Amino acid sequence: MAFSSVFRRVNVKELISNASVYASAAESSGAMSLVFRRWATKKTAGSTKNGRDSNPKYFGVKKFGGEKVEPGNIIVRQRGTRFHPGNYVGMGKDHTLFCLKEGHVRFERNKLTGRKWVHVDPVAGHVLHPVYASGLTTAADLDAQL
Repeated sequence: MAFSSVFRRVNVKELISNASVYASAAESSGAMSLVFRRWATKKTAGSTKNGRDSNPKYFGVKKFGGEKVEPGNIIVRQRGTRFHPGNYVGMGKDHTLFCLKEGHVRFERNKLTGRKWVHVDPVAGHVLHPVYASGLTTAADLDAQL
């Protein structure tokens, strides 16, 4: 069966003039006639694409140069290594720098590389461990000193 025998060619003018805008399916004559419906001119009040926001992370320097710190105090909260840990400063898995010994915070900047270091200068009574005192000491040197 050819399509031409089932569907006859109709232009748009005939479709618009024959079908009523407000007609229901029962009122329309003919089995294969098209029914036009009015569509809403506005969308319904549904979801929006905006309105999401994340909580603040509170990054930055928490203890500034010269401030007294105790073990466990957070010195810097950061993403990545903007500041690097120096003497008596530890680094967490989220790159948070924290104090390891009681003392005062000191910030240092390398003139050649521009890398920023954070150190804790221990209060009186704390002595810098020989491993941290100079990078060239060996295990034999440590045994001789102890």
